[in-house]
Amino acid sequence: MSHPPDLAAFAAVLADRSRAAMLLALMDGRALTATELATAGEVAASTASSHLGRLVEAGWLDVVRQGRHRYFRLRDADAASLLERLMTQTSQRVATVTVGPADAALRRARVCYDHLAGNCGTQLFERLHRSGCLATIDDAPMLTPDGEAWCIALGVDVAALRGQRRPLCRSCLDWSERRPHLAGALGAAVLARLLERGILRRQAQGRALTVTAGWERLLERLAVPA
Repeated sequence: MSHPPDLAAFAAVLADRSRAAMLLALMDGRALTATELATAGEVAASTASSHLGRLVEAGWLDVVRQGRHRYFRLRDADAASLLERLMTQTSQRVATVTVGPADAALRRARVCYDHLAGNCGTQLFERLHRSGCLATIDDAPMLTPDGEAWCIALGVDVAALRGQRRPLCRSCLDWSERRPHLAGALGAAVLARLLERGILRRQAQGRALTVTAGWERLLERLAVPA
């Protein structure tokens, strides 16, 4: 006889501020040490070890070993997407409340595991749809021939992405904008190219991205049909 998922146990793992802070510290896609995550969670190293053990056991984190060192990272993009969706529920939904992070830089552009989030992420997602580069089929974004041409011009190898096991296109509900941004293999590849070309730049710490003048030129090239 099969047993239903233990939702109470799953929720209990997240029902701790230190564990939640550790997960959020990993939302930029990096792998961090237990010491770094202890700092993020504002707990002692011994306490952090216990918290990390629970997060690994629950399937939120993977352990990466390199020599004598151990690093922790989010299990996959699905885990990051679920965290992003949960964060959309953390603010009271009334007209006077500003949702998402208070930090203007985080609100404008940030990394959501391996793809672009924030106002820039939702802006790009909307522009790709309006220009015909993306279409929505059964509530899922799909890359069109025009979109494939745009990807090639950007330097994204769509054929290689189609060979990956993860979906090519996915939408991820944005924490601060409450609208979707582009995830999946394509979302990760687009962010990588924007970073390589200097259109976006990582900051020294945290998830926020610096937006350069190249961003507006990128959007201008996504002409919207009349």
